[in-house]
Amino acid sequence: MSIEALKARLPESFRDARLNLSSLANEDILAESTKWGLLFACAIATRNAELRDAFAAEAAARLPEEIRQAARAAATVMAMNNVYYRAVHSAANPEYAKLPARLRMSVIANPGAPKLDFELMCLAVSAINGCSACIDAHEKALRDGGVAAEAIHAALRYGAIVQSTAVALEAAATL
Repeated sequence: MSIEALKARLPESFRDARLNLSSLANEDILAESTKWGLLFACAIATRNAELRDAFAAEAAARLPEEIRQAARAAATVMAMNNVYYRAVHSAANPEYAKLPARLRMSVIANPGAPKLDFELMCLAVSAINGCSACIDAHEKALRDGGVAAEAIHAALRYGAIVQSTAVALEAAATL
């Protein structure tokens, strides 16, 4: 299914979700490969198969396999890190933050995509997963790398729009 077909499945009561999704295709704040890698990573993070498959098809037409694999890796490694760091950050006992994580995440060192693009993917996925500790860490890496606030903001907004679309599809299925 295409992104256009997904939008067509959303009833008029989900007009905002359709319009927000439409705005992504025409936006030029991020380079095309950055944008579509980030959107694909976000679609995977929503855990909505219909949305994931539509963005996978779009990504396949727009991105080389190594960028698509980096998007898959960002969604996967952040699924683990966001749970762990959100829990450690939220726990009342500060001792957990002093212990080593012991989580394998070697993909971060060599993601297969430009490092800052991968950081944008990780930031947006961390926003979807609600991990403030990871959001702060990736935002700092992006700022240290010279990424403009507008690009960082765009990544957060793209994550929000993709997540909203996933929820709209789920809600539309109950009509």
